[in-house]
Amino acid sequence: MKFFIDTADLKEIEEAASWGVLAGVTTNPSLYARIGGKLADFSTHIQRICALVDGPVSAEAVGTSRNDIVREARELAALAANVAVKIPIGIEGLAATRVLANEGIPVNVTLVFSVPQAIMAARAGARYISPFIGRFDDIGEDGLAQIADISDAVANYDWRGVGIGDEEPEIIAASIRSVQHVAQVALLGIDIATVPFNILEKCLTHPLTDQGIAAFLNDWEKVLQA
Repeated sequence: MKFFIDTADLKEIEEAASWGVLAGVTTNPSLYARIGGKLADFSTHIQRICALVDGPVSAEAVGTSRNDIVREARELAALAANVAVKIPIGIEGLAATRVLANEGIPVNVTLVFSVPQAIMAARAGARYISPFIGRFDDIGEDGLAQIADISDAVANYDWRGVGIGDEEPEIIAASIRSVQHVAQVALLGIDIATVPFNILEKCLTHPLTDQGIAAFLNDWEKVLQA
């Protein structure tokens, strides 16, 4: 499973990239607003993110009509070679996705919550499909069961030639809320998990690891004093 980081914070991205596990970045308007981002700085900020990682950086289009989405997506894709355009599922979004896929621009179809939505996104040429686990949990539904169904359904078909070249669509587990979510989507064989920085940090910790390190250091101190 590949790890993406779900943030617009340059320091978080740079730190996670230094661990050697980061395969991409996902952003959205909410994440950019959270760091105090300004419209005038947005394009430069996306370019800075793209320079920090080799993998895809999802930047979200906010247009509501297919023509506006396509126009905005082309502008985003022109910022860097590794930009993937993030587009919410819907009629206008699917129409825009088809146009962009035909032009070789990778699309991350987001806010996916059902098998039919995922299949239609794949058919429209999506490079990435992002079901939101945590938001299922927020309404008392089993997000993991939903993403398992989506992954199984998409895997039923050969999508080569539908999107960009022979690339198959990849499933991104989004709205990850816990280390348990990360472990469970990995066990399901999901392609990618996009994870907030604080959850990425927690993935590296365990009480027994801490105890083991403390014991080693304590024993080594005894050696030094012998």
